[in-house]
Amino acid sequence: MLNRKLVEAEEERLRREVAALPAPERRRFYDEVRSRVRDPDTYAVANYAVFVGAHHFYLGRWGRGFAALLLFIGALLLLATPLQPLGVVTLLGVLVVELYSLFRSEVIVQDYNNQAYRSTLEQFKATPRSVVSNG
Repeated sequence: MLNRKLVEAEEERLRREVAALPAPERRRFYDEVRSRVRDPDTYAVANYAVFVGAHHFYLGRWGRGFAALLLFIGALLLLATPLQPLGVVTLLGVLVVELYSLFRSEVIVQDYNNQAYRSTLEQFKATPRSVVSNG
């Protein structure tokens, strides 16, 4: 389970590290990371509106997305069989997991974005700085 205070502390540490970059590199960093960060509100809407794990796909977590989708479809199929109680239990289980993601969407996406910042910073550190000549 994600600890909001730890995630926020990590975000602040990463912001300070980015702020320490020279201006041209910082600009390049933000250009690079912009396509990788995600919006918590979009994640929450995907979770709320589409009850089949679309929010996992939004974060690129394909395995979790397909697992949620398969569990949901399987539960619906079970509702039309003599194993209807198992279908109800499965649906309730999926609902509990999805509600957790919905109510924790901000910190989940904040942690995801921290990972994007961290990996982009690591790429910047791994590549040698370009030398800018004045003449």
